[in-house]
Amino acid sequence: VSTLRLHQGRSSSVTSHAVLLGGAPVRNNVHPVLAGEGGDCLINGLFLATGHQHVDNYMKVEHASPHCGSRQFYNGILDGQSHGVFHGRIIVHKDAQKTDAKQTNRNLLLSEGAQIDTKPQLEIYADDVKCTHGATIGQIDEDAIFYLRSRGIPKASARGLLLFAFAGESLQRIKVEAIRTHLEALVAQWLPQGALLEEVR
Repeated sequence: VSTLRLHQGRSSSVTSHAVLLGGAPVRNNVHPVLAGEGGDCLINGLFLATGHQHVDNYMKVEHASPHCGSRQFYNGILDGQSHGVFHGRIIVHKDAQKTDAKQTNRNLLLSEGAQIDTKPQLEIYADDVKCTHGATIGQIDEDAIFYLRSRGIPKASARGLLLFAFAGESLQRIKVEAIRTHLEALVAQWLPQGALLEEVR
């Protein structure tokens, strides 16, 4: 269980990254409150699960002051009989005019037994805001695999490359190179065809 609570003052900026490599169960709670004018936050995450693992992500971003921005980006990859949860709430209080908030949750299911429950929510009590949210659930693009195979890449490697690229959407937002490189190696080992990925990275 991990809980991150933030109280942000005027013109403050916070970036949070989480990479969850499975467990039974895992719970990740993130709750920033943008309490001062002009603040912004980036909440970025990647969660991976396989077997009978269970990963919960609960996000609540509160906009309590005007001219603040928030970005939530969470990607999930689930295999086996695993179960993932993404519950994301953006709350814009009545005094938080000129809020700019975005929430995106994207998920790949690698097996018939894998499940994801995704619930993006907006609660808006101000009238001059820009807020968007969305969620997608899908599988590996077979057309993309076909394209890579037509370029001489074996099917297993093509599948691994596409999964790594999907995970990389989250990892590339980590600006500290040493940390990003270390996490890329861990994710590559976790993914199916991990050994093959190590050869082509």
